[in-house]
Amino acid sequence: MKLLTFRGGVYLKGRKGLSKSSPIQPIELPEFVYLPLSQHTGSPSKPIIKKKDEVKVGEKIAESGGKLSVPLHSPVNGVYKGTQLYPHPLGGMSIAMKIHVDPEKTEPWERVKREVDSLSTDEIVEIIKECGIVGMGGAAFPTFFKLRIPPDKKIKDLIINGVECEPYLTSDYRLMMEKSDDIFKGIDIIRRVLKPDRVWIATESNKMDAADNMRESCASYPWASIVVLPTKYPQGSEKQLISAITGREVPEGGLPFDAGAYVQNVGTALAIYEAVNFGKPLYERVVTVTGSVRNPSNFLVPIGTPFDYLIEKAGGVVGKEGKIINGGPMMGIAQVRREAPVIKGSTGILIQNEKEVLKGEVGPCIRCASCVDVCPINLLPTEIYKVVELNDYERAEKMGVLSCIECGNCSYVCPAGIPLTQQFKVAKNEIQKRRK
Repeated sequence: MKLLTFRGGVYLKGRKGLSKSSPIQPIELPEFVYLPLSQHTGSPSKPIIKKKDEVKVGEKIAESGGKLSVPLHSPVNGVYKGTQLYPHPLGGMSIAMKIHVDPEKTEPWERVKREVDSLSTDEIVEIIKECGIVGMGGAAFPTFFKLRIPPDKKIKDLIINGVECEPYLTSDYRLMMEKSDDIFKGIDIIRRVLKPDRVWIATESNKMDAADNMRESCASYPWASIVVLPTKYPQGSEKQLISAITGREVPEGGLPFDAGAYVQNVGTALAIYEAVNFGKPLYERVVTVTGSVRNPSNFLVPIGTPFDYLIEKAGGVVGKEGKIINGGPMMGIAQVRREAPVIKGSTGILIQNEKEVLKGEVGPCIRCASCVDVCPINLLPTEIYKVVELNDYERAEKMGVLSCIECGNCSYVCPAGIPLTQQFKVAKNEIQKRRK
């Protein structure tokens, strides 16, 4: 296997060993689940049930709210208590559907087998939409929309992303170890829709056992190849993955299909298999709960489960709580309130104790250019930072701030402790507001 990579990036201590050996395990259901209507990129879902209605696991409780939107399904059996403002793991408060879990009703979701070979491409895509499938790697982009490739675009390379480059997180790793056969069946469905020339299953060199496991399953699918990439962050970012494997670049402002490529997460491939073959909606997912907890774990979690409930199921915080992060330490979002719920894009919950949270003064830029060296997009972070500090967003846009993937590399290596990534997020939000 050839080791491929991209320009820039950083080498991080993965800390994946904390939860790597923890098998995927279901949890006891909480008393309540809270389902934000905004679970994905695009328009929020719209409730279609009334307060005090009884709901069953897998039942559709909210419909698509627009062209770029998917339905929402109940993850539990229980009673709908209405909507309320509730903390959102991506920040702020949002409208969420509250369901009281009925502990007496433990019937699982009813599985129905389909004859997949008889389905047309359009029927497959519609099933994926109705089952509420979104990207499971964190971005949560509606999968049905992503599968609708413009007719003038040809997908040469289908890339299945099992890189999981964020430190600490191991949910994708466990899926590749425990669900490799089902993942390949999902990949085969994606392949039927896109008709690519080549199919790659990508992972990193720190997951050789997962690569070997996937290779065993790959023997039944001669059209697929396993590729192992160097362990470097952010190797799993879509554009960097395309560059490393194909040697082609996604044009600025373009999409992967402009480079003849399509990337999908291993968890999404599994969800597609379960949706198309059995009609299973996306109402649960695997979440890594790790860091400063007594028992770092990989849980199979109903969407809407509060973070604090999962932290307790992982044995609670070791030491004094410092920070709770939705996702990994590089691109994750620190939580103001620990009761925020798991959403479809929640890959992990990272807990840091007080001693692990760095609290330093921000110093002046010393023009060392470390941020330039590690930027995977070839930007000049130190120069963009200067104009953002002056609120010159028009110039920041010309300098390429909208191309920033918010990987956090520049902030990580900055010896002055300048919060570069956070400033670029502010600039991008301001530019988008002005466009609207």
